[in-house]
Formats: sequence, structure tokens, C-alpha cells
Amino acid sequence: MVKLKDGAVPERYQRNIGTIGVAGQARLLASTVAIVGAGGLGGLVIELLARAGVGRLKIIDGDNFALHNLNRQILATMANIGQNKAVVAAARVAAINPDVEAIAVPCMLDEKNAQSFLAGVQVVVDALDNIKTRLVLAAAAARLGVPLVHGAIAGCTGQVMTVFPGDPGLAHVYRGMTGAERGVEALLGNPAPTPALAAALQTQEVIKILTGLGQPIRNKLLYFDTEQNIFEFFHFT
Repeated sequence: MVKLKDGAVPERYQRNIGTIGVAGQARLLASTVAIVGAGGLGGLVIELLARAGVGRLKIIDGDNFALHNLNRQILATMANIGQNKAVVAAARVAAINPDVEAIAVPCMLDEKNAQSFLAGVQVVVDALDNIKTRLVLAAAAARLGVPLVHGAIAGCTGQVMTVFPGDPGLAHVYRGMTGAERGVEALLGNPAPTPALAAALQTQEVIKILTGLGQPIRNKLLYFDTEQNIFEFFHFT
């Protein structure tokens, strides 16, 4: 990972400095983030974190790109249909910012491998599409004491929240839903603007956590519906 030498900021990061400062940029460069899922949400989170200069990205996804991904998944192209999403994402990171180390893990996360996959990271991004694996991921992050940035989408709606160890988490959000349900996403699908908005919000949460700047969406959930122009917080007590 690249470190800032004597406070000198590479030109590629200079437009970050007015907002996060040199110290904030240095923290990003020294950080490792795991992104679980490299599709509609995760693909854009990966792209944005690479551009921001997060030093190491661990990209976990055992799925391959398919034609039905092309409407919304920024990493999907006609040329990479059938290729593993994590591997494609790592190559994209190298093309954007070769100073960022991208580690592709072309496997599905489960109860057996979750903790080993997440070892050594400072933040975990939930970019999954099913409740069962989300709960496995959240439990592993909690055991490791690592903050989790959650995002979920369906149709024109989405939700984002950050869960720190000890906070009411996804078990609270998905109370009573412990199976393989994909919720309404399977019915409504996802037009492109929805994952783009949720992923941007998730990325900002990651940056806030790593730099210590700003207020994370903590102990509350941000829900949005772009069709009805709704942005609303639901607070946990």
C-alpha cells in the first residue's frame, strides 16, 4: 500500500484533500476494506473506494456475470459475461488505481469461511442480495469487532445503515427472517439508479468510519424511495 511521504499528496488524491484532509487520506491509504458481493451495490462501492484511495480491498463473490446484470451492475460488460465478479472487480481496481491492492476471493461467503475471509479488515461492506448470508456476515463482523456497512435495494427503494459492534444490527432489521429470502428484490428487480444511490451512500459511510470525519448512519436506518421522493430515517431504541 502506498503511504504519503512527508505529507506529499499524489495528484490523483488532491481533490479529496479539501474534504478529508491529508490525515484522512493517509488513513484511507492505510486501511483494508472487505466488500462482500461485487454486483449492483458492490461493484460501484469497489470502484469508488479504489478512486478514493483505500489501500487494500478484499473482494468476495463466487458468482459470475450474466446478461441480466447489464442493466445495473457497473462492472458488467458484454466482454466479461460468464467471468467471476470478484476477479473482474480486482482487474478493474488495477486499471483505476494500481496503488490499491485488490484481493479477489472468488467464493461465496458462508458460516465456515466468514471469519477467515474478514480477518484483518477495518470495515466490512454488505453488498449481498439475500438475507441468510447477510445475517452470517453480520454475525462474523460482530465477532471480529469490525463495523459493518449494510445496503439493500429493491425496485426504486433502498436502505443503508452502519452497524458497530454492540449495536442493534441486521438481526433487528430482519427479525424473524432467517431463511434464504431475497425479499421484494426478486419481484421488483433493480433499475440502475437504485444501486448507484445506495452504493454511493455506503461508500460515504466507509469513508466516514475510516477517517473519523462526519456522523455515520448508526443506530438508525436510512430508507429511500426515489419513485416517491422519500428519504426517511428509522431510529433504533
